[in-house]
Amino acid sequence: MERPLKSRQRGLSFIGLIFFGGILAVIGVMLAQVAPTVIEYESIVKAANKAASQGTSVAEVREIFDKQADIDYITSVAGKDLDVTKNGDNKVVVSFAYDKEIHMVGPAYLLLKYRGQSQ
Repeated sequence: MERPLKSRQRGLSFIGLIFFGGILAVIGVMLAQVAPTVIEYESIVKAANKAASQGTSVAEVREIFDKQADIDYITSVAGKDLDVTKNGDNKVVVSFAYDKEIHMVGPAYLLLKYRGQSQ
């Protein structure tokens, strides 16, 4: 009776399973910490678009943005941080930029740089 060769056996060992599970867990933790910053960025873009479409002066645009920021719980950018300009068509353009640091472990941080403007 012949035994099948080990080289023909397929599958994942227990150590391999633990290794891949650990990698998936680390990626999951990182995504869980990054997701709220992405959601906040989308809220900032929405508030900037609203402020640009409704405001006519710099002070008015910043006031509209601050009101929307209170509603959407935006803490990374305030109205005073916005760069408000007008393009060639006299359309108001609201630009912003900010950084988010997420502490990972020990001295390691994940730095996310967000930049955007109204459409």
